[in-house]
Amino acid sequence: MVKVYTTATCPYCAKVKRYLKSKDVEFEELDIEKDPAAREACKKLTGIDWAVPVTTIDNEHYVIDYDKEALEELLCL
Repeated sequence: MVKVYTTATCPYCAKVKRYLKSKDVEFEELDIEKDPAAREACKKLTGIDWAVPVTTIDNEHYVIDYDKEALEELLCL
C-alpha cells in the first residue's frame, strides 16, 4: 500500500501526487494537518515532525520530498 503524507498547501506534495497519478500508482493521501493520527504515524516513520511530502510503501521504506529518482526506485518504476 502506497501512502503519501501531505498538507493542503504543500507544492511538493502536489508534485508527488501528480507524478504518482501519471504513473497509474494508486495511493492513499493522508493530510497531517487534519489528521493527528497520520501526523504521528509520519513522525514515527521518519523521526521528523511535520515532514511532507512523505511517500511510503507499507510504512517501511519511504521518500521525503519530491525526489523522482528515489520515488522510481521505491516504487520499482
